Amino acid sequence: MEKTFRNYEAPDVKTAVREHYRKMRRNQTYEYVQRMHKKYLTYDKPLGLWDAMESLNRLIDVSDPDLDLPNVQHLIQSAEAIRADNRPDWMQLVGLIHDLGKAMFLWGCDADGTSQAEQWGMVGDVFVVGCALPDSCVYPEFNTLNPDMQDKRYNTELGRYEAGCGLDALELAWGHDEYLYQVLKHHKGNKIPEAGMVMIRYHSFYPWHSGGSYSRLLKDSDARYLEWIRDFNRYDLYTKCTQTYELEALRSHYEPIAEKYLGKGPIYW
Repeated sequence: MEKTFRNYEAPDVKTAVREHYRKMRRNQTYEYVQRMHKKYLTYDKPLGLWDAMESLNRLIDVSDPDLDLPNVQHLIQSAEAIRADNRPDWMQLVGLIHDLGKAMFLWGCDADGTSQAEQWGMVGDVFVVGCALPDSCVYPEFNTLNPDMQDKRYNTELGRYEAGCGLDALELAWGHDEYLYQVLKHHKGNKIPEAGMVMIRYHSFYPWHSGGSYSRLLKDSDARYLEWIRDFNRYDLYTKCTQTYELEALRSHYEPIAEKYLGKGPIYW
């Protein structure tokens, strides 16, 4: 039988998944996102790429209804599938690192939702903050819990944004996507192509790339982003399985690619 992915109503989906999204919807406000940007986008914590990869051996993504393995295994599964399809080396690297923003838990805390115990500020499908929450969000019944939905500045279709402003002008719920994107954007040695950076930044933005929401906020050039994300999503979602790998055994293939696009020194988080 073909495996079904992202079935949040399946009988075997853990209560913890639903509770995660309840907390995420309740706490991820526009003001919260601004605070997280100021707190975490400091670029003063050196951490090597492989050390960041190793750290995800200690993290299981509580929001994921499909996989119950350390997150590093999902990254390797994605990268190896991209490699098997002979896709460009930079895309293989993106597959390997796209969730590395979850290393935030190393200096995160329960209060921010950025720890191993409380992950609602770090993982899960993201949405736009500062405008109305769409029904395409996972568990849309939790949308009314968000305080911004009682604020006239933020509870309309456009909210604080202008029609046609485009994806890059939007503020998304805080999480590992935006964190890694900003860290790499500020990394002097970063040579990952634009498509790869878009894949990193928006791969968890399911209400847009799978739910079709926020159409009034988009601009024509965002169609190119959608093509890139849907291409990457095939490897992000549909490669999840129980097969496991030894990270060190694959290092000889991926390390030269990482050095090609990110240099040899540490990355500052």
